[in-house]
Amino acid sequence: MKNLSILFLALFSLAIFSCKDNSKETDLEVETVDNSADSPKETYKVAEMDAVFEDPKVEAAFKQYLQVENALVNTDAKAAAVEASNLEPMLNDINANEIFRKAASSIANSDDIGVQRENFESLSMGMEDVLAGALTSGTLYKQYCPMAFNNKGAYWISSGKNILNPYFGDKMLKCGRVEKEIQ
Repeated sequence: MKNLSILFLALFSLAIFSCKDNSKETDLEVETVDNSADSPKETYKVAEMDAVFEDPKVEAAFKQYLQVENALVNTDAKAAAVEASNLEPMLNDINANEIFRKAASSIANSDDIGVQRENFESLSMGMEDVLAGALTSGTLYKQYCPMAFNNKGAYWISSGKNILNPYFGDKMLKCGRVEKEIQ
């Protein structure tokens, strides 16, 4: 029993420290939306983008990717499906690879937030490939959540340094870290 207690405390400590937000910046916007008379639900909005792109089609696709990300941060499966559906034709315009397009399609055709989040990982990896060399100025951020998908971990691309985790939403909103700056 003592060993079980020690193991529990160790895992709890690991979870707390691995998801600690070390950032001092405040580019998180919180809006309160009254979804019912009983309890308002906080919604989150990803940071405004300061990046400038060479290709306006890539910029449009990235902005739409951010809409998918924002829907997942807010655990809104319906909005994620709609935003991914809007992203699909843009991926054709930028000649995105099939895995990238399939991930967007899977998000668009699902109403299961878990399935959408699983596909968001592939969508993010495809977006990272598209962004390579696409910026003329500004910064985007490759972020990482070590606890996503049963501690396998997963990446996403963000327009701001502050963590808004699309894999957990408000359950673990700040879980993650900036892995790399994309310039």
